[in-house]
Amino acid sequence: MINLILTQRQIDLFKLIVEDYIRTARPVSSKSLCTIMNCSSATIRAEMSQLEEYGLLEKEHVSSGRIPSEKGYRYYVDHIMKPKELSGDDMLKLQTIVSNKSLVLSDVITRSMEIVSELTNYTAVVLGNASKNNLINKVEVIPVDDKNLVAIVVTDKGHVEHKNIYLEGHVSSKDIGKTVELINKLIVGTPIDAVSSFLEFEVKPIIASYVEQHEILYNAFYQAFSDFATNESVKMSGRRNILMQPEFNNTEKIREIINKFEDKELVNSIKEEGNGINVYIGSENHFDDDVTIIKTKYNINGEEGTIALIGPKRMEYNRVITLLDYIKENIEKEEE
Repeated sequence: MINLILTQRQIDLFKLIVEDYIRTARPVSSKSLCTIMNCSSATIRAEMSQLEEYGLLEKEHVSSGRIPSEKGYRYYVDHIMKPKELSGDDMLKLQTIVSNKSLVLSDVITRSMEIVSELTNYTAVVLGNASKNNLINKVEVIPVDDKNLVAIVVTDKGHVEHKNIYLEGHVSSKDIGKTVELINKLIVGTPIDAVSSFLEFEVKPIIASYVEQHEILYNAFYQAFSDFATNESVKMSGRRNILMQPEFNNTEKIREIINKFEDKELVNSIKEEGNGINVYIGSENHFDDDVTIIKTKYNINGEEGTIALIGPKRMEYNRVITLLDYIKENIEKEEE
């Protein structure tokens, strides 16, 4: 928290500068503010110089207008900004997803964040944990070709995971069907982190009695379920949205951001531990000094995760905070 004592005129001026720069991405000159503030250009320049001395404003170039500094954005978020009321259009788009009873929880969260990414032109991230409280509800398998399958696991919390399965040898579709049928009969209701052990000691002997190619299938499914139990789900949408922002027109910076998005460990570090909607500006986020990350943790019947938006420091803070708060509040309410 930055503690500065500003006059009301300085507060009004600073708010105008921050919000104008957020909207236009262009440095703000004293001349453009005279009419709005009903002050002379000299008075505005003096006040801007004072705000620059406080570290709230900075210049991109010697002769340019001012832009907010990282410290300035922090002061704006902590002391000046008010959450923006959700527009009817934004609310309708999100409510359509949140109230869709045919969607499982993980799809509601993912689709909601995809919509927010589209609405804001920022990058959305959903981090979900494979919770110990998740019980296996259903397993489905989709054959891709003779050697590859896609396993889909649905938990009782509505968590959905996909896993590619490679078969080491030829297996008939009949044996695959028998194996999936047996797995569904035997492991439904088992905690996801206990499935590997259950497969080893309870399921394997039974599969061996019914399925000819049981070794190949057992090994493939054992590996898949082991991955499910330890996997942290990472879903991103609008990865390239942030690169459309004028701040990121440098080829080297674009490459750097793309590489960071591909770094699963770095993306996982976005996970939120605190409560509420939290704003991490520039150096505060440990992801990239040129971005802001706004994120929140959700907890739904023991299923924890993080939803976040990544954008430039010139982010529309008041709107993003309202959008994330709406999603968090509604998905948690839906599952009560």
